[in-house]
Amino acid sequence: MVKLKLAFPRELRLLTPSTFTFVFQQPQRAGVPQITILGRSNTLGHPRVGLTVAKKFVKRAHERNRIKRLTRESFRLRQHDLPSMDFIVIAKKGIADLDNHALTEALDKLWRRHCRLAPVS
Repeated sequence: MVKLKLAFPRELRLLTPSTFTFVFQQPQRAGVPQITILGRSNTLGHPRVGLTVAKKFVKRAHERNRIKRLTRESFRLRQHDLPSMDFIVIAKKGIADLDNHALTEALDKLWRRHCRLAPVS
């Protein structure tokens, strides 16, 4: 049995404005009312993720941190199933009303949708 690493190193994160801009230019979208995940193919051979949780929609810092923590965890656990794409997870109005289970379910649904929509290389 092959053991997959489930770490979340720096290489799996979108860190610079230019990488965010790259995804925003021609994104493939998957969304529910509270979250949208934009994706764009990369040539790295592995997926990366970036997060945007605006104060406008989630006022309290601890709520923003909870959303980001759950999103990173969801990505970390699914990273080996995801296509080689750069993803940006955008929190929208109403996301703070979701409990942890509902948020995790919504993210899983969107990751599955991106796996289906991904261009086969």
